Amino acid sequence: MPLLESGENYLEMILMLTQKNGNVRSIDIADAMGFTKASVSRAMSILKRDDYIIMEPDGAIRLTKAGQKKAAAVYDRHVTLTRFINEKLGVDEEIAEKDACRIEHIISPETFAGIKAMLAEK
Repeated sequence: MPLLESGENYLEMILMLTQKNGNVRSIDIADAMGFTKASVSRAMSILKRDDYIIMEPDGAIRLTKAGQKKAAAVYDRHVTLTRFINEKLGVDEEIAEKDACRIEHIISPETFAGIKAMLAEK
């Protein structure tokens, strides 16, 4: 089953919170994303069912290998697109960040590769 945009956003947030705090719980995700605990709980059950996360008995949430791979890819697209929009197009960083967050879910691999190549050029 393909992962929806919301699922990608959750995985990306789990990755970022893990990098920042080392440990992630549903309440951390709810606070960071501004969602209710019930919404996060439902999303976590779907991500668990689809083998993207593991929920530990103590409530800690960890990415599986598949979850880590997907989260890293989404995060890479987010960071790269934000940088491209800001640096190459001259758009304010806050606007670039918001636009990148939308684009990261629909951009084709070919277009993304072209943007990465352009950013790598000196």
